[in-house]
Amino acid sequence: MAEPANSSHENTPVEKKSNMLMIIIIIVLILIILLGAVGFLLMSSEEEAPVAEAHKAQEKSIAKEKKSPSNSEMDESRKLSDIGILYPLDTFTVNLKSDAGSRYLKVTMSLELEGPELSLELDGKAAVIRDRIIRILTSKSLEEISSKKGKQKVSDQIMDTLNAMIGDGQVKGIYFTEFVIQ
Repeated sequence: MAEPANSSHENTPVEKKSNMLMIIIIIVLILIILLGAVGFLLMSSEEEAPVAEAHKAQEKSIAKEKKSPSNSEMDESRKLSDIGILYPLDTFTVNLKSDAGSRYLKVTMSLELEGPELSLELDGKAAVIRDRIIRILTSKSLEEISSKKGKQKVSDQIMDTLNAMIGDGQVKGIYFTEFVIQ
């Protein structure tokens, strides 16, 4: 017995066209995703090159400093015994000012206080202190903070800002216990 012409096993020309259209759409979507991923990888590798160069330059300068201690380094080592009360702050993770993309700075620091009574005042102003430090850090670019002088400038700026808002004593120094740029 012969089967009827309109069997459910045969695809009609309309179904064949819709299947082909679906396959083409899937292939185009896959190509778009792959091109986007390749573009992202190329852009991110171009942005990492200056950071790698900065790290190499920083390592070279550290190696030079280790070879010949200067008078200021000798003075710093003598001051270690004179460090006052330390007031640790929570870690700050902020975006740096950047035209080329996202740069992050993760900093943990401690404040050297003039006296123990100052820690009570700082406890009461913790939110304002965090806000002021975040504003200072986010205003800096990678180039401004990647050098030793740049870190010292940021430290001095934070210290001046905090001392302007404190009534009982002052912050004598700022010590970075973590300083990571990504």
